[in-house]
Order: sequence, then structure tokens, then C-alpha cells
Amino acid sequence: MADGQKKILYIASSFGHLAAFHQPYMKWFAEQGCAVHAAAGGDRRDLQGVVQYISLPFEKSMYSQRNLAAAWRLRQLVQRERYDLISLHTSLAAFFARLALLPPCRNRPTVMNTSHGYLFDRDSARLKRMLLLGAERLTAPVTDWLLVMNQQDREIANRYRLGKNIVFTRGMGVDLARFQPATREMRQMARDSMRVQPDELVLVYAAEFSERKNQKMLIRAMQDLPDSVILLLPGEGALLEPCKMLAKELGVSGRVRFPGFVRNVEDYYAAADLCVSASRIEGLPFNVMEAMACGLPVVLSDIKGHQDLVSGGQNGILYPYDDIPAFVKAVERLLDEQTRQLMAVAAYRAAQPYGLETVYPTLTGIYQTALHGHA
Repeated sequence: MADGQKKILYIASSFGHLAAFHQPYMKWFAEQGCAVHAAAGGDRRDLQGVVQYISLPFEKSMYSQRNLAAAWRLRQLVQRERYDLISLHTSLAAFFARLALLPPCRNRPTVMNTSHGYLFDRDSARLKRMLLLGAERLTAPVTDWLLVMNQQDREIANRYRLGKNIVFTRGMGVDLARFQPATREMRQMARDSMRVQPDELVLVYAAEFSERKNQKMLIRAMQDLPDSVILLLPGEGALLEPCKMLAKELGVSGRVRFPGFVRNVEDYYAAADLCVSASRIEGLPFNVMEAMACGLPVVLSDIKGHQDLVSGGQNGILYPYDDIPAFVKAVERLLDEQTRQLMAVAAYRAAQPYGLETVYPTLTGIYQTALHGHA
């Protein structure tokens, strides 16, 4: 390492997360002359700007002993490498990484935690909220910078002083060059490739199959929607097969499509008429912002993160979480093509402030300030 060169450590639960959301910023650090290291679980991914990779045995369960082992390895790594800045991502990895820095010492690196969404909110069960909020309060003394992405998380962070410098951001930035409204020809090609008929209304929900994402509710709702409504569910995860079985049991498997993991998710937005979500909790959902940037109106569960993206029923509709009749009513309202077209224009406009070109200079400015120890 060159004399005086700054060293940056990125930490997340998986290398896949870093690859999906943070490569422009890791590259930026490298362009500033920093040595960038990445520590995460899962399969290694090549990352722009990264010169060293560290594999960590993270598991999704907060109570796994493997996570404590990962924290111990991180503590040794930080003591050995003497990083200037640690950039934390994903709730589990961020907690155990900060736990590894307790008790705080005088010469520790600057720690920036980017909260992609606390896994609790004002509606969470009391015990769950107490445990997860308690974890954040425990690690607040070593959280020099806290970046939050929605208003409810901002309120929580400020109320409980979960970081020394709390900054509200617009996420990590959506690639608006990739996600934009499809031309008529692109839309027709996408619908033809997915065997969608001209008179069918297509809903899309691109997400990991999990309890939190709640695809089962959407599948159940398909029983009450017209036969002309099609549901696209790109993604993979632990509940993919149970969701397929549920669709078959309910007799809607012909109208619910499971394409699995896809790299061309923009083609699914091109084929769709509406973006939907049944999620229980979010930070600032990329899938929704991408769909809005493609000009799709949205029908979303009324939760934090979603509330930040939908305003006054102009670009979409919020419905009470897990309320099938309310969801069905919202979709039926948007069967009207003129209503969809008006909301599509509003959705496209609402997505523009979340574009990478807008967010990138803001975040790199924050990183520059933190890197040089200013508040």
C-alpha cells in the first residue's frame, strides 16, 4: 500500500448485494486513490475498484454462532489492516460488524452504516421492535455516520440517536439509462416473448420469495381478479416452491408466472401494466423505483418505504398490508386504461430524483466528508 493511502472496507451479508448496489461507489473510492477491500458472505463476485476480498460466514439468523465467528474475524481484520473508513450494508452484517468494534477504542476507523431499511417499524410486534431497536442502540456508539432512506427510519434514528451524524438520502440510485419507459415495439416484443395476450392486464412483482415479501397474498388475490389479469413473479428464494404449489392448489397457476432469477428484469417491466408489492417492510425498494422509472403505476402495501414513493394517489395506490379485498379493489380501479396512463406519467416523474445521476454526487460528497473526518 502506498504511504498515506486511505483504506476502505465494505461489509455486507453477501457479495451479491455489493455487486447489485455499490459498485459505482467502490469504484469512486478507488479513483480517489483508496485501497478498497470487500468482506461478505456467499459466492464471491468481481467488484469494480476492489483489490482484496474477505469471505465471512454470515447466516441470516441473528442467533447463529457463525455470525459471532464472523464478528471475531472482522475484529482481527480491522486491528490488522487499520482501515480509515468502514462502509456497512445490510442489517445483519452491519450489526455484527459494529458489535466487533465494541467496546469502542480510540484509534478505531470511522464507521458509516447505510441502513437499507430497519427490519422493524411502528407496527411491528413489541418484542421484535424492542430486540431490533435494542441492537441498534447497543451499536450506536460506534456508528459515526448513519444514512437512512425513508422518513420513518429517519424519525426512529433521530429519536433514539442511533448515529452521531444522521443523513437522509434517496437510496443508492437507479440506473435511469437502463430503466425507462419501453417503446411500443419493445413492449410488444416483451409481451410476445412472455405469451401475453393483447387484452390481458399484467402485474409484476420482482422480489426474493420470502415471508417478508409476501407473494402468497398476491397469489391468493388472483382468485378474486378477472381472468384477464396475469401475475409475473420473477425471483428466487426459500418460498418459491411453496408459492408454486399454492398457485396450483388455488387453480391460478395458468395466470401466475414464475420465471425464476432473471437478469433482464427491465423486459418484465416492459411487458407489464402495473407494478405491485405485498411486502411487510421495506427501506426504499429498488424494484418499485425501477418499475416507476419504466412508467409503471404501482399498487403497494401501505408501509414505510412505499409511503415515501407514492404521493396522494397520483402515481399509484397504497392498500393496507395483507388486505386482499383492498388490493383487488385497487387493481380493479386501474383496469381503466386512461387512469393507468395518467398514473404512468406521474410514476415516471416521481422516479427521476432517485436516479443514479442525481444520487451519486450526493453520496460521494458524503463519503468525501466522512473520509476526511468532518461532520
